[in-house]
Amino acid sequence: MRLTWMIGGAQGTGIDTSATVFGNAIASAGYYIFGNREYYSNIKGRHSYFTLTISDRRVKSNTQNVDILVSFDAETVFHHFADVKSFLIYNKSVENVKLDTVQTMEEETKERVKKVLGQRGLDATVSSALKYVEGNGVKLIPVNYDEITKKIADEFKVPLSVVDRVKNTIGIAVSYKLLGLDIDFLIKASDRIFKQDLYKKLNAKAVEEGYSAVTSVYDLKPLKVSDERYWLDGNTAVAIGKIYGGLRFQSYYPITPASDESTYIEAHQEVLMVDPKTGDKIKGTVVVVQSEDEIAAINMAIGAALSGVRAATATSGPGFSLMVEGLGWAGMNEVPVVITYYIRGGPSTGLPTRTGQSDLLFPLFAGHGEFPKIVIASGDHAEAFKDALWALNLAEKYQTPVIHLVEKTLANSYSTVPKHELGLDKLDIDRGKLISKADLSYRRFKVTQDGISERAPLGTTLMYYTGDEHNEMGHISEDPENRVIMYEKRMKKLEIADQEIPEESRLKVIGNKDSKNAIITWGFAGSVLEDIINESGLDATAIQIRMFSPFPSRLVTKLLSGRDKVIAVEGNYLAQASSLVTMFTGITPTNYVLKWNGRPFLKDELENGLRQVINENVKKVVLYGGA
Repeated sequence: MRLTWMIGGAQGTGIDTSATVFGNAIASAGYYIFGNREYYSNIKGRHSYFTLTISDRRVKSNTQNVDILVSFDAETVFHHFADVKSFLIYNKSVENVKLDTVQTMEEETKERVKKVLGQRGLDATVSSALKYVEGNGVKLIPVNYDEITKKIADEFKVPLSVVDRVKNTIGIAVSYKLLGLDIDFLIKASDRIFKQDLYKKLNAKAVEEGYSAVTSVYDLKPLKVSDERYWLDGNTAVAIGKIYGGLRFQSYYPITPASDESTYIEAHQEVLMVDPKTGDKIKGTVVVVQSEDEIAAINMAIGAALSGVRAATATSGPGFSLMVEGLGWAGMNEVPVVITYYIRGGPSTGLPTRTGQSDLLFPLFAGHGEFPKIVIASGDHAEAFKDALWALNLAEKYQTPVIHLVEKTLANSYSTVPKHELGLDKLDIDRGKLISKADLSYRRFKVTQDGISERAPLGTTLMYYTGDEHNEMGHISEDPENRVIMYEKRMKKLEIADQEIPEESRLKVIGNKDSKNAIITWGFAGSVLEDIINESGLDATAIQIRMFSPFPSRLVTKLLSGRDKVIAVEGNYLAQASSLVTMFTGITPTNYVLKWNGRPFLKDELENGLRQVINENVKKVVLYGGA
């Protein structure tokens, strides 16, 4: 069972909160959910929407087609009417609104809407959009929000302005009744969100009014839940993973969509952990610093790491651009620092609140000169959690910067995650060659067989750090033979990492391993492919690459051998991951399914694109889904 629900409205009017209440109620009834929010890069007024997939089994993606659309304004109808397949809940008072009067819509979007309606001889009004969806077999559910809110205001003797936002609750209650689920789940979910007694009562009344406005259609029944589950968004998953991994210092400069991770850590900076080996309770504090810019952020994290604590920073593309000089300094001085890199649309400011996969080659090759860095990429919420801890371990074990890639879609999406997927009983902390004591004979950059020296925190003894080439003590040296020795020492660490990190842990294989169709992908696209293959039986082997440096070249070569088609699925123009596959294996894709419009991969559009490639041998498919 899979249903797609969407709510839309003006940014700043509680759309995200409403979706959270609805999702909580669905999850409480035992169903799995996956939800993603899309929003413009402004504070208030522009169109935002939240898409939620409901299923009786684990789900990791949304679809372009929407079963139920909840709308309050004309703009939401205009943006999404063509994608509705079953029910459209709308505000009766906007029926006569003309498209050209909606000032917050972009002209390009208006022209596209006019073209769609014009193909059926309809003018550009809400009533015409409603006729359009009725012609597609969609059932319209008009709701007189103003009348209901006035009724609630009169009953509680409060100003209408106080009750205005319960319109959202009315809309989600109507859609919840369509599903057939018990009203108590929704009221309890609302009570968990709203703290003041008055707002609890107002929203409970709004739930009752909306719930009584329609009859059930889908007749869903509560499901028995046998496992423990968590509701996580990507930012929170990374934050908890870092805390669980012993993070003690986090720096950041505010930037979308990275900031939410740091603010979560700051809100939970006093931590009580349980040692997985001994069971001992460990108290600790994470110091969180909002720096003056991203250059300061990475340098602060580097300083904290040199002092011996686990340190990280978080940013997005423009911020990482500023961090690159500090990244090179960390590479030269073998500093174990983690950078969580949230990918959004570029270049420059680009699409600040939209997603993409265009920032892969940049972090992989960032910094002048050659120095080792480890680059990993998460595809779902469980991976984001585990990879955050993994990044801290890798940084300290190999004494090198680690860049953890998380797309905006994953950062701003929510999912119910079964506890067993997080693998809490298998997580461990590896601090590498960290020593607590050192004397005056200590050489920070001592040449060793594996290229990794003992690492003593600042203050334990005399040591030297510089941005220049140096000798084992850390003193500046331009001697040519010393340069070769120290250069090889640093680079050897990546070779050792390649030998020690199992290649099976550096990628994920999804689907029929014997298929003649292989798909190369990474990040969130891997989760969408997992849903497609599991639910639709697409004949393909999807290879989701999870570590790009060191690259799992031997296993990728083996997995791609003997295939009729090698299909690149990526959220960028250049198929960047596939170019790395070619670089490391010599294998070039035969076909491409690409997307770079700033919106996430959607299950139905990606499946259609892949079927064009597999069945019709279309060489390149470009996807445009999303409003």
